[in-house]
Parts: sequence; structure tokens; C-alpha cells
Amino acid sequence: MSRIKIGQLGIGHNHGAAKMAALRNLSELFEIVGVAESDPVWREKRSGLSSYTGLPFLAEEEVLQYPGLDAVLVEKDVPELIPTAMQCAAQGLHIHLDKPGGESLADFRRLLGICDSRSLALQQAYVYRYNPALRFCLKAVQEGWLGDVFEIHAVMSRDDSENPDYRRWLAQFKGGAMYIFAGYLIDQVLLMLGKPDKVTPFMKQTRKDGLIDNGLAVLEYARATATIRVSVVEIDGMRHRRFIICGTDGSVELCPIEKSSYYTDPLLVRLTLKKAAGGYSSGTHQVDCGPLGCRYGAQLREFADIIHGKIANPYSLQHELLLHQTLLAACDYPEEA
Repeated sequence: MSRIKIGQLGIGHNHGAAKMAALRNLSELFEIVGVAESDPVWREKRSGLSSYTGLPFLAEEEVLQYPGLDAVLVEKDVPELIPTAMQCAAQGLHIHLDKPGGESLADFRRLLGICDSRSLALQQAYVYRYNPALRFCLKAVQEGWLGDVFEIHAVMSRDDSENPDYRRWLAQFKGGAMYIFAGYLIDQVLLMLGKPDKVTPFMKQTRKDGLIDNGLAVLEYARATATIRVSVVEIDGMRHRRFIICGTDGSVELCPIEKSSYYTDPLLVRLTLKKAAGGYSSGTHQVDCGPLGCRYGAQLREFADIIHGKIANPYSLQHELLLHQTLLAACDYPEEA
């Protein structure tokens, strides 16, 4: 099977360099044609990173018009993600799109419509989909080990209290920190519980610099609630990232969701069962789910399989639309028709 010809548009996204490093380790699947970044500020800051060593930096049009180009990684700074993805979709290219999907639901819906009409793969870069510990938690829910789920508590925090440049960057978004981070958690909740009946946001700030630096969203269901918390002022917040699911027959707890040494350290889930299920006896177990390994490798291999038609996209366009609609509601954006 021929390799997929792929280019990267933008290096301004904070995950762009690591994504390219992962892509270069999959040379049996992808042929990288080049990288484009039209913003001189980002080129100055990031073009010298080791992930890009030896790769040609081209104009955007050179990448988009490259003979036989199949796909693109859209890794521009967040405000430019959707306009760039629209351009790529209009040219019939498969898209790996970094997140989040823009502050306009209407624009995101238009992008999905183009991809649907042209049978294009659209993969959003929500990496928790490939976290083995979260996959274990999802399996426990879907296979009924926990009984009827009535509560999910999810937290994704970090500490940028002494990082004024990053705070200024976050402040450009109405949804602040919630807009950038809550989607990872909402994605998992939707996979477990489906569409919520109601979303109630609580947006807060710890200082008067224009940034919503912490927030809570409550997702309500007929028999359950899910709380989504995000903060960029939590001391040692990365180690406190957690996902807890409680049901009538048991619970699972994952903390931290990922470790700083996730390439090698195993992720542990605390599983408690009222009765035996899934091959586990009643009682409490520490389940070793193995290390995460490369944060982006599994996702990019999946992208290749979707493009080649080996698998259907596990995350449908309908799911991506619901996810983004729920994210914007959780960040207190005005509802769009």
C-alpha cells in the first residue's frame, strides 16, 4: 500500500512539534512533503525545533498544490485552525485537525459539511481517546461493570500562575482555559453517557487580567451528572488531573490521567466492584493499564487506516459536532442555531 503524502500547515499550535516528531516515526505510513508557516513570529520561535530538522519549509500554496498530496496536519495557532481546515477541505484533502474547533459552531458545522459531502477523513486531535487507562474506564462503563452510572467527576488542570505570556494568549478566547482544555474531558463523558440534557457553565477568574483561568461545567442527564473542571492556577495541577466514574455497582478512578513520564510509567486505575465483572472479583483492584507510550502515535496510525479505508472513523462527524457544541456551551458561548 502506498504511503500517504502529507504536509503540515502551521507550527503555532503547542502540539505541532510533538505531532511532527510522532509522524516522522511512522515513515512506513506517511511521506512528509514539507511544512508551511506564514507567520514570521512562529517561524522565528519554532522552525528550529528538532522535530523539523531536515524538512523543507514551503509556502502554504506549495504544500497545498504538492503533486499527489493526500492529507494535512493543521497545526496553526488556535484562531487559524478552522479557516485553514476549510481551505484544505475545499481542496479535497484529508485533515488531522488540532483542537479546539473554533469559537463559532456555525463555522465548525460548515467544515463538517464539506468533509461529509466529499467523503474526507476529519480527525480531531483529542489525545485522551488513545489513553489506555481511559479506554479501560470506557470499557467498564460500556460493558456495564459499574451498573448505572450516576456521577462523573473530571478535572484537567495545570499551573500557569507565573506564566504571563501564556495567560495573555489564553485571554484572547472568551472561554479562556475551559475552551482550550475542557474538550478532552467532555469527549470522554459523551462517549460514556451520550448527549446531556442540559449544560450549565460556571466561569471564574482569580485575577483581573481578562483571563477566565478556572471553570466548572455541569452536564445533566436523566439519572446522572458529570462535572468538568479546568484550571490553569492549580499548584501541581498536572499530577491532579483525574477522572472518576461512579455507578450503582462500582467505580473507577484514574489519577493522574497521564504522567510526565508517560512513555514508560504505567497508568493505574482503581477499580472497585460490588460484584464480579469483566474478569475481576468483587472488591478493589489496582489495574495496570500499561504506559501511554508515544502520545500521538496511535492517533496517527488510526488516521492512516481511515484514509486507506481499513476502518471507519471511530469518531463520527456527528460525534465531533456534539462534542464541539457541548464544549462551547460549557464555556458559556452564546447558543447558535
